Amino acid sequence: MLKKNQFIRSHGLGNDYLIVDLAQLSFPLTPQNIIQICNRHTGIGSDGILALLPASSAEAALKIYNPDGSEAEKSGNGLRIFSKFLYEHGYTEKMKFEIETLGGTVKSFLHIVLGHVVTVTVEMGQATFDAEKIPIHGITGEVINFPLEITLAGEKKRIPITGVSMGNPHCVVFHDQIPNWSIHDLGPLLENHPQFPNRSNVQLVTVNNPREVSIEIWERGAGYTMASGSSSCAVAAACVKTKKCQSDLTVHMPGGDLFLQVANDFQIKMRGPVEEICSGQFSDELLDHLKP
Repeated sequence: MLKKNQFIRSHGLGNDYLIVDLAQLSFPLTPQNIIQICNRHTGIGSDGILALLPASSAEAALKIYNPDGSEAEKSGNGLRIFSKFLYEHGYTEKMKFEIETLGGTVKSFLHIVLGHVVTVTVEMGQATFDAEKIPIHGITGEVINFPLEITLAGEKKRIPITGVSMGNPHCVVFHDQIPNWSIHDLGPLLENHPQFPNRSNVQLVTVNNPREVSIEIWERGAGYTMASGSSSCAVAAACVKTKKCQSDLTVHMPGGDLFLQVANDFQIKMRGPVEEICSGQFSDELLDHLKP
């Protein structure tokens, strides 16, 4: 188990997080402190922070913080990282357990080789396309190929989006419908689009064949990201919903691959690798910046 002001750093397909035990921290995880810690030049550096809390009924509870200080409801890579952490650092001896998140309770299954968790399967919950649940303002019903108006380089355009919630909001765009645009063009515009009151994660999708897609990701609160588990789940759901893919598919990302299963009711299972990078201690000098 972690000691006073200790952290673990791990990654899932290049998406890296710091894991802390809130009970062992001598400072609060305020937005300002989170930004300082996640800064890759003057802090420790990470794509976010995973904070362990006691759970009411599950094995553990998890708070997920973005590097801009905001809180995320759910993270697929974060959940795999956190699951490995719980087992390898003495918080559980179970290979199957539940984790409470702001976006709902998920089930985690560990795949262990020679005492180390090498891959994790997470039951990520049910995808929904309902505008009210995502949420997206100004739309009713399911958001499938909805022509959303954006302004790019001073010119108004309408692009088809599919909205998905995995407990957190996602905006899926298929690349063949906007072939000349990049995720760096679309990401900031769609993340902060006024019709997304809670902002949104954004995915640009190329369908390779009925069982494989390639995606690029603009993550809410983090920007361009090498990999995202919840984004992969949202993309898989959107591909099955629009009949572009079959229910078992591989999602290719710059950081690597995840394997998804989409049930008939759009319950999503995600399987992928996870690796620990290092453990460390917050220095006295950094702690001086993190006082209440």
